[in-house]
Amino acid sequence: MRKSAPFLLAALLLAFAGAAPAQQGQERGAHRDLYLYKGADRDRRMLDGAKKEGRVVVYTVLNPKDALPVTQAFEKRYGVKVEIWRSSSEKVLQRALTEARAGRYTVDAFELNGPEMEALYREGMLEEFHSPQFKNLPPQAFPKHRHYAADRFNFFTIAYNTNLVKPNEVPNSYEDLLHPRWVARIGIEAGDTDWFGSIVKLMGEEKGLAFFRKLSQMKPQIRTGHTLMAELVASGEIPLAATIYNHNAERLLVNGAPIKWKALTPTFGRPNAVAVAKHAPRPHAALLFVDFMLSLEGQALIKQRNRVPASTAVDTNLNKFPYEMIDPAVVIDESEKWERLWSELFLRGQAIKRDSD
Repeated sequence: MRKSAPFLLAALLLAFAGAAPAQQGQERGAHRDLYLYKGADRDRRMLDGAKKEGRVVVYTVLNPKDALPVTQAFEKRYGVKVEIWRSSSEKVLQRALTEARAGRYTVDAFELNGPEMEALYREGMLEEFHSPQFKNLPPQAFPKHRHYAADRFNFFTIAYNTNLVKPNEVPNSYEDLLHPRWVARIGIEAGDTDWFGSIVKLMGEEKGLAFFRKLSQMKPQIRTGHTLMAELVASGEIPLAATIYNHNAERLLVNGAPIKWKALTPTFGRPNAVAVAKHAPRPHAALLFVDFMLSLEGQALIKQRNRVPASTAVDTNLNKFPYEMIDPAVVIDESEKWERLWSELFLRGQAIKRDSD
């Protein structure tokens, strides 16, 4: 089993602390005025500059099936080539940090999970930017420092097999997960420590930990991977999942599988975000790409892939409920505590293994 993502984030940040060139701090970057420009000619200025630059290099976690429609639409609209380097968030972070340490700046823009994006911000590798598309984003899409913005969300909901769970049995609250009918019939994803910590903190630590101790005594089935968990619920192997990404369940539902999802209160989400590199070799193209990802066209493409767009201007049933956002900064700062408690409760003290979905 490999180390968990937040643990690796902390380790990477420690390993690279002080290793990046001096200009990598939070001081003003050379492209800041461009990135924050709001003049009437902004869009034309970005497009003209991007066409002269010719291409944009993007580091992302988007899988090829989801990334291809986006890159094709961008290239068709703007005539600017997109070069994608895709890997897990931890590997993208490691590559970016290694390049910065060597003073080699290749990447123009990022599309990453929230914690890794926060790590890039802390290393001084991102720059604050403005986009006209911000008007369509909810407040939860932005960190306080506004150096990245969510383009999509992963929401933690429950999901159940409609052939095995009667309508009157579907939980309406987290406490309902403790009903005796769910003993050994409930699934939990093995790596959801950030969800765990967020729920405990919102409930109050004493009450929250008491709830999860009881949940651990329900003999839950622990599996790695949210996509796998959805498939197991749809197949009937696991009647009810306590932690699933609702878009994974929705993908199966629209294809006729006997699965439904439900958002409990509180529902938490993980942000995936876009950002521009402070030292981007092609800053106009970087900003143009980020604009496109947050635009109605870009967000509609995310929706078409049965993911959850961040934009409030794109209609989807996947975000029509009250929700809280998991703070990427807290994920990094408190990962050791929540991972230790999670492992003790659900993994018998074993190391946490995470899938990349």
